[in-house]
Amino acid sequence: MRAHLGDQLVIESATTGAARRDGEIVGLHHDDGTPPYDVRWSDTDEVTLVFPGPDAHVRHLGHGEPRSAPAARPATGGAADVSRAAAPAHRADPGDIGRRVAAERRRQGLSREETARRARMSPDYLAYLEERPADLTPATVIRLADALGTTVAALRGAGTDLPPGQGHALLHPRLLDLGPRECRSLLATHGVGRIAVSASGGSPVVVPVNYEVVGEAIVFRTAPDSVAAAAAETEVAFEVDHVDEAMSQGWSVLAVGPASVVTDPEAARTLARSAHTTPWAGGAREMWIAIRPTSLTGRRIVPADQ
Repeated sequence: MRAHLGDQLVIESATTGAARRDGEIVGLHHDDGTPPYDVRWSDTDEVTLVFPGPDAHVRHLGHGEPRSAPAARPATGGAADVSRAAAPAHRADPGDIGRRVAAERRRQGLSREETARRARMSPDYLAYLEERPADLTPATVIRLADALGTTVAALRGAGTDLPPGQGHALLHPRLLDLGPRECRSLLATHGVGRIAVSASGGSPVVVPVNYEVVGEAIVFRTAPDSVAAAAAETEVAFEVDHVDEAMSQGWSVLAVGPASVVTDPEAARTLARSAHTTPWAGGAREMWIAIRPTSLTGRRIVPADQ
């Protein structure tokens, strides 16, 4: 019996041949893929060291097929279960884990083949994990972290509550100026941006707002007594950006122009009906402000070879 990480171990009934239990092979103890295996059972989500018996076989999933859905918990049998460990309840975004693995591998100048060898998995399986969202098991993440000389916490995105930009910078970054057309495209139709205004006393203040793009205008709603309301009838700066922490890339767009209150009641009702979201800050925010940019600029950070 030989297996790869990601294959499925199936325990069959000796009398009917039907599967009694199955799980994903998440750990190998021999480079040639022979038993024993670390298996995460689909019915309990526990990881167990398994020495397969004669009623067990390996189902090769091609390192890309999803595992079967958890079934009702059956009785255990046909294999020795040793050293059980419950899987963590919290799961990070699997797509981001794969991208962090790829980014760290490239940062260290490692090939997929070398990284896969260190992690005791096939290069095809590693390619699948890096390129497509996959439900990585704790054992797989541990092996990848060890292979890359990093930590599980780093691969799972520890520090995501901190301000972005604390990761490694690109080895060879390139800063691109964006034209007005691409800036408008990145602004898209809605999202969260930051508006810079002069508050009482003339102090500059930057506050986040939920915004929409309607025609050539950037619009947002707020309360008449809010800091953002100070933007009305003034020249303001409005900024939107995106930071890809896993890939150390990103872009920013800056719009500058006059802001004014939307005074037409019907226009305000139309904006409220068509808005993609309500203000995250909550509360009564019925005052719509429109910014009509006279200047639209942006920049993007990418690898030098792009």
